[in-house]
Amino acid sequence: MRGESSESIKAVAVYEVAKGVSALLGAVALWLWHTDLERWLATATETWQQNFGHFLAPQIDSTVRIAQQASKNWPLFLLFIFVYAAIRFIEAYGLWQDKTWAYWFSVIGYGIFIPIELYYLIARPFDWFKLAIFILNIVIVIVVYRNMKRKGLI
Repeated sequence: MRGESSESIKAVAVYEVAKGVSALLGAVALWLWHTDLERWLATATETWQQNFGHFLAPQIDSTVRIAQQASKNWPLFLLFIFVYAAIRFIEAYGLWQDKTWAYWFSVIGYGIFIPIELYYLIARPFDWFKLAIFILNIVIVIVVYRNMKRKGLI
């Protein structure tokens, strides 16, 4: 049954596209606001806290630190973001088109981070967001692995 990816694989492909688009939106924001990023980040953080309180506060703080670092060397960060987005789009295309290499790329790419995410869940203060990402990555590995078995790739 080669040639047509399953609905679950298409869902993983859509998730990859969403990650790529999100990265590109971040690149656009960095490009537009890199000269005044500190003020923009302060305003965005304050607005977030007014609307959502401390919801996702560690992730917001981490994002702010990354953005501050990115603003110091924004051309290099833009290049990194574009490469990351291109990889996400290529993987999504491969999954959607039922390409064997994309299955392997996904299962290895997601699987390699599971031990690292588990370490951070155990070694750091508990974080619901990190738990959700950990579970999502396990689900993706299982989905891709099952599809690989069904197609006789492993």
